[in-house]
Amino acid sequence: MENSGNPQEMTVPPVEGVAGGGTAYGWSDGVVHPSNSLKGSTDPTEVPSADLLHVWCMPSTANVGPQEMPRPLEHVTLLAARNERESVQIAMRPKVSWGGSGGAVQVQCSDLCSPSGDRLVVGESLKLRRVVSILGVPDALVPLDLPVSQISLLPGETTAIWVSIDVPSTQPPGQYEGELIITATKADAESRAKCLGKAERRQLYSELKNFLEIVEPIDGKPLDEVVERVKSATTTLRSIFQSPSFCEFFSDGHPVDMMDEDAISDLSVRMKLSLTVWNFVLPLTPSLPAVFGISDTVIEDRFGVEHGTDEWYEALDHHFKWLLQYRISPYFCRWGDGMRVLTYTCPWPAHHPKSDEYFSDPRLAAYAVPYSQVVPGGAEKDYLQREIETLKTKTHWKKAYFYLWDEPLNLEHFDNIRNMACEVQAYARDARILTTYYSGPSDAPLASNNFEAFVKVPKFLRPHTQIYCTSEWVFGNREDLVKDIIAELQPENGEEWWTYVCMGPSDPHPNWHLGMRGTQHRAVMWRVWKEGGTGFLYWGANCYEKATVPSAEVCFRRGLPPGDGVLFYPGEVYSTSHEPVASVRLERILSGLQDIEYLKLYASRYGKEEGVALLERTGVYMGPERYTLEHMSIDMMRGEIFNAFRC
Repeated sequence: MENSGNPQEMTVPPVEGVAGGGTAYGWSDGVVHPSNSLKGSTDPTEVPSADLLHVWCMPSTANVGPQEMPRPLEHVTLLAARNERESVQIAMRPKVSWGGSGGAVQVQCSDLCSPSGDRLVVGESLKLRRVVSILGVPDALVPLDLPVSQISLLPGETTAIWVSIDVPSTQPPGQYEGELIITATKADAESRAKCLGKAERRQLYSELKNFLEIVEPIDGKPLDEVVERVKSATTTLRSIFQSPSFCEFFSDGHPVDMMDEDAISDLSVRMKLSLTVWNFVLPLTPSLPAVFGISDTVIEDRFGVEHGTDEWYEALDHHFKWLLQYRISPYFCRWGDGMRVLTYTCPWPAHHPKSDEYFSDPRLAAYAVPYSQVVPGGAEKDYLQREIETLKTKTHWKKAYFYLWDEPLNLEHFDNIRNMACEVQAYARDARILTTYYSGPSDAPLASNNFEAFVKVPKFLRPHTQIYCTSEWVFGNREDLVKDIIAELQPENGEEWWTYVCMGPSDPHPNWHLGMRGTQHRAVMWRVWKEGGTGFLYWGANCYEKATVPSAEVCFRRGLPPGDGVLFYPGEVYSTSHEPVASVRLERILSGLQDIEYLKLYASRYGKEEGVALLERTGVYMGPERYTLEHMSIDMMRGEIFNAFRC
């Protein structure tokens, strides 16, 4: 990155906290001392924006919270393969207040263009989202309007914008450049008048009508539902107050009128975005099947859709398609007695045209087949047999698996798995059964100690499981123990070893809990690749506490670490949009899955041992307690792979 030439006073960098701080990028450890030395006018139409606010860049692995201190303004230089998403954060912090509390800024982004005229278009390949804190930790990524958006800054606090660039698989390689333009602004009488156009009035009417529909029908309702509706109504009112119609009082994340071009040129902070697109194309089908659960009951409760209705199918379809962009193979789930779980990737039966559409999608690496009918009714007898006989004639059958029981703990649980697996395999001997576990049966010890009993589970379950999916928590920091479980498997008979994380492992091991470091989130997939797992499972991406209206505040489930089981948020919580809102952690999961493709490419030429050596040599990942805290190591690893294949 280049220095912008703006002289700024430097001081000692802050100590990083448990949430990762921001010194981890490695681009610059210099911290700018906040100064309130500006004298005279703070009118943003007269004063350069650089005199009113700090602007600097941070990596996607930094947790940029409100107390993040400023750094020097530098240009952004990124590297991305084709069919890859690369992200960076832009941080802003007021030096002084203008136009009321803190101040407002207009954020504008240009297309990224190559010398040959190829483009990465704003709104298609390039998107901006505001980073919103959850329980004090930056996590939710709320979309901003493009190409121009206006957001408000609070005095003494840092605000971050998440910039994502999606490179299409057909994008010509080359150097692409563009600009991010940030301009301090104020809402004058003219812009306020324009904010009250017909479209905005219609939206305001719709939102107020929605507010009444939420609040009015509360007579005779249970107290819990009344409380839920009041919370939802509060959220709706808040979104109305933050709309352009009230922009003279507060504006946050909504479209504004374009400023005069001369004013932008003279007063704005301009940050250069430079992206090198190289000729490697990430495979459309992920090399590592990463299967993530979506609770259908959470969708039913929150969105008020009845199981099996057209609205229900539409809601599930929307979630499925949205998650595919993250190189994730989603499955829907609902829990039964004990730890029995009904899992299915497609809500439609196998003979339905939608089934082929889902399972043939090249972005889907694996799909779950339900053991019993998802929507009761019709010919339930022989349902399983008919489903399997239909699916096993398809070329995508090799993607299929049956996830029947979660974390069996005793002989009864293990016997249930055997019985269910026998029924499945009676119709298809090559059907793959997936079983998650972290121990052997507690009432029938398989060995003299717990770990040895855990290692003996494949022998105990064979041939009723083909995918042995173990908790990373069991291994602790003992990577050497992995070889014991692998030695028990029979890959020649189609047996595989997958892993999962959930409540454990805990800090400092890699996981996706809220408040962990950014590199800690990304390290989950580095660990999978180094240890040799051939797949990964995560139990839930939307498992919030129960709510009965879409805009209700999201609460994490009691008894779980914050963020466990939640990787995205309902869009209605933040706006009138129905599009789910991704978490910072979900974006880092995508980055980790993309890292696997880089490492797999490197290993294809130099071997797995050399790939592991590269991980360790660059300081990216040595073990579950020894991985980089700085983003620079990630750039070094990716850069070495790029240089090895650029010719």
